[in-house]
Amino acid sequence: MKKVLVISYYWPPAGGISLLRCLKFVKYLPHFGWEPVVYTAKDAQYPYYDHFNFKDIPEGITILSYPVIEPFNLFKMLSGRKKSDSLNNIVHVREEKTKWIDNLAIWIRGNFFIPDARSLWINPSVRFLSDYLEKNTIDAILTDGPPHTNTMIGYKLSKKFNIPFLADFQDPWTQADYYQLMKITPWAHKKHRKLEQQVFKQASKITIASRFWKRDLEKIGARDVDVIYWGYDEDDFEGLHQQRDQAFTIFHGGLLGYDRLPDGLFEALSSLVRETQNFEENLKIKLAGQVDFTVKEKLERLGLTRFTEFMGTVSRAVALQSALNAHILLLPLNKAENAKGRVPGKFFEYLRANRPILCLGPSEGDVPEIIEECKAGKTFDYGDINGIKNFVYEKFSLFLKGENNHQNINIEKYFVKNQVQKVSQYLYEIVG
Repeated sequence: MKKVLVISYYWPPAGGISLLRCLKFVKYLPHFGWEPVVYTAKDAQYPYYDHFNFKDIPEGITILSYPVIEPFNLFKMLSGRKKSDSLNNIVHVREEKTKWIDNLAIWIRGNFFIPDARSLWINPSVRFLSDYLEKNTIDAILTDGPPHTNTMIGYKLSKKFNIPFLADFQDPWTQADYYQLMKITPWAHKKHRKLEQQVFKQASKITIASRFWKRDLEKIGARDVDVIYWGYDEDDFEGLHQQRDQAFTIFHGGLLGYDRLPDGLFEALSSLVRETQNFEENLKIKLAGQVDFTVKEKLERLGLTRFTEFMGTVSRAVALQSALNAHILLLPLNKAENAKGRVPGKFFEYLRANRPILCLGPSEGDVPEIIEECKAGKTFDYGDINGIKNFVYEKFSLFLKGENNHQNINIEKYFVKNQVQKVSQYLYEIVG
């Protein structure tokens, strides 16, 4: 069995979506002849924790770790937060209007911590892993970014030891929507682009999470790029069963930031409450995860707060069960230039949940095309209030009749094990 060094800052007990892509790679690579050796951060300050993910770690694999230096405690002190406070995503999800100290933190993060806030972990990791590689045989290196600190560690080790290197991107680097929000100066942007191009040149293979983003990477010089979708894992649904909510439930799991404010949906729901018999007494909106204050303000302004349950941060098991129980699954794509390539990790879990998906975003892109292919729901422009209203009314009418026979089709290709099989094939190709 060949060995692959997998470099990932996120690792159990971390929770959230950022962990899952690399964790599933590690889980299924042994099925295809690859023994993963995992390198991760020791004593990392993760924004979420979820012990549900430990079940995916293969027995007997080698897990290496080294302490990581992170600037978050200093930021919490400067911004008046407690050391024990969870550090919310101050770019996308805010509890209130952005403070000047948060704007300063974003500027410092974008211009002095390159490629990201974990950058102080790069050189110590390279030294630590260099010692390991001098004593142990590794056939290939696999990194998953962001954080692109992972990518830089893999790049430096690949260059130093001439080991084939697969650079995976769950999000792009300089083309990411949030990159544009980091207040990056021209000189810092030049450094980001230089590092990005060095990775493109060194990597034996590049993979990314969507077809549209593949094209975007190729336009700025990436070569030999292929698509690896996030996928869903059948094992995650073991022991879970569909138990429809008694209320007519619209569910969203994950960050709901101001760049995904579903204002058209809220307007449509407000209209249905006023005009449709039995709608008011049956409506339920469930939001699991962090919610930006602008979303809460919009709900309050339209009188929808009384129908809304803010679930807060929940385990993946609770999020998956909530998706199974819902009548509509809300999937808002970022209001950004590269939204056509945005494929949220939860999208494939929505597919597996077999509930109608209400997607908000551009009509062209990976997600709308997969929704159409799988007969999984419908995509609307954010401002298409009438279209959204008709879709919700149709599903509500079925709810009143007790009809819940929605069934997505052709989703097997998006089983994460099938996606990891492609990763294994790329690894075999780069090691010859």
